[in-house]
Amino acid sequence: MLSGCFVPNLPWQLRKLLAARLLCWVLISQWIYEYHEGDNIFGSSTTDVAESMIQAFGPAMELGLPWAAVLGNHDQESTMDREELMYFISLMDYSVAQVNPPAEDPSNLAKGGVMEKIDGFGNYDLRVYGPPGSHLANSSILNLFFLDSGDRETVRGVRTYGYIKESQLRWLHRVSEALQGQKQDSNRKVGAQLPGLAFFHIPIPETPQLYYQNIVGQFQEAVACSRVNSGVLQTLVSLGDIKAVFVGHDHTNDFCGNLNGIWFCYGGGIGYHGYGKAGWPRRARIILAEAGKGENGWMEVEMIKTWKRLDDQRLSKIDEQVLWEMCPSR
Repeated sequence: MLSGCFVPNLPWQLRKLLAARLLCWVLISQWIYEYHEGDNIFGSSTTDVAESMIQAFGPAMELGLPWAAVLGNHDQESTMDREELMYFISLMDYSVAQVNPPAEDPSNLAKGGVMEKIDGFGNYDLRVYGPPGSHLANSSILNLFFLDSGDRETVRGVRTYGYIKESQLRWLHRVSEALQGQKQDSNRKVGAQLPGLAFFHIPIPETPQLYYQNIVGQFQEAVACSRVNSGVLQTLVSLGDIKAVFVGHDHTNDFCGNLNGIWFCYGGGIGYHGYGKAGWPRRARIILAEAGKGENGWMEVEMIKTWKRLDDQRLSKIDEQVLWEMCPSR
């Protein structure tokens, strides 16, 4: 272990997977976006937080890949609090992460403004635009939503894990509604839906239900979620645009399961700085968003897939599945 750094193995693994163009969270057309799902460092064993963050995100920065991150429940256990951590992450090279929404009106995000009052740090949205030169070059074809699920809470005297608060859900609702207004753009197919993906660290309380359902992947440990059900699932279902959610926290779970029409997927615990399972290779989840190709050029996203790459000699690909299709095949 390097002095002041959380672990040397994770950056090495990231470099290996990134060099093979395999570790990326969202692939759209020919662009790669890397996403970190929290617990980016193991704070309690980290003496130099800044250097540890540089080590964790260094491979993406070295390759010039846009990347985003949210915080887990261990990142702040050293010398930086959650707000300081997100500020630091947002200022790193090629980072597209944000501390929080800069303005109430999502259409004015690029114009600055007053920070919106919202719980947590690391609540933001990213819009993936169409290929350069296409008629969708200035329009979002995929929306990515990032939320801070917190670390620990004391609720009515009971200690539990963090959860997404009402202020965050209100913000998500406003942003989602505003972005869906882009469907009225004359360049889009009539009735076309603009898909979205959500990312946060701690799974929601409904996740244990998936133990009794058909899943893709492995359910190997109990779900460590909050005792508080703040209505995340109900909100996502009511919005209609978020097709899949990606979480971390439970390192040896790597499954995807469907709750009320929305896929909930674990990343699989790529890092060696946290616990794992002997004989069970570390793994990275890949998300592929495929844009359609029409007679006159590129079209909207028509399919979203996911799979995992194992940290073995062959970087094995496993558990490929379709999460969403604009026009499902029959």
